[in-house]
Amino acid sequence: MAHTHEHTHQISHGKAFALGIGLNIVFVVVEIVYGLLANSSALLADAGHNASDVLGLAFAWTAAWLATLRPRGKYTYGLRKTTILVSILNALFLFGAVVAIGWDAVGKLQNPQPVGGKQVMIVAGIGVVINSLTALLFIRGQKEDLNIRGAFLHMAADAGVSLGVVLAGLLISLTGKTWIDPMVSFVIIAVILWGTWRLFSDSVNLALDAVPKNIDIEKVRLYIESKNGVQNLHDLHVWAISTTQVALTAHLVMPGGNDDDFISQLQDDLKKKFNIRHTTFQIENENLQQVCDTDC
Repeated sequence: MAHTHEHTHQISHGKAFALGIGLNIVFVVVEIVYGLLANSSALLADAGHNASDVLGLAFAWTAAWLATLRPRGKYTYGLRKTTILVSILNALFLFGAVVAIGWDAVGKLQNPQPVGGKQVMIVAGIGVVINSLTALLFIRGQKEDLNIRGAFLHMAADAGVSLGVVLAGLLISLTGKTWIDPMVSFVIIAVILWGTWRLFSDSVNLALDAVPKNIDIEKVRLYIESKNGVQNLHDLHVWAISTTQVALTAHLVMPGGNDDDFISQLQDDLKKKFNIRHTTFQIENENLQQVCDTDC
């Protein structure tokens, strides 16, 4: 049995999380206050969306910290899997926000009320700036971590939503048509659902130990089988330990055995080609493979 792996810490985004959470808490309070003053469903909807993002950022930050804790006791992989569970929780919070936003918008359509268009424009304009700045804080790490990608997508979507609310405020000021406000809320719902469903499905797949979507398992199989001395490969498993780390186990049939450098070189190659950093290989001869084919 050969086991090689590399333990890496989660990318540190502590300052980005702290700044993003702080800015968005202040903005949520401002949106709620002015949403009530302006009687704007769109502003209140955006506030609800931002409030769920604050919770999402807080959970993601906590999970990133938990993932750095060393394995101990019965948690032999540590607490890395919390990053995946938090991604699911984050998506569920956003789905809840959609229900609340939709309920308020339907009520405003049924009972139209005057809306302060200029107030909506000013507050939403501030939101465009804050959400854009927060999204930029996570733009680098979002390619490597599902939680960071979730934070980036939420903030980027929020910036777009806030821009839509600015346009809604402008149209209300120009036309006086109050139905524009709740209709913008439905646009916000569509934006949230589009991004959140992708985050939710990716997170559930990882929680179920599916092969991460950025890895082609058949290419991995063919690559390992192409190595000198590997006659056959079976029981290949690839799954996510966390939102940033991927593990692989496999049984390699090598009748001639393997030299001292084979496993370390294979581990190095898998890390460079597929970003798989935690690998375990069982080396078998032909006889063991035949027994396994019969009894396993």
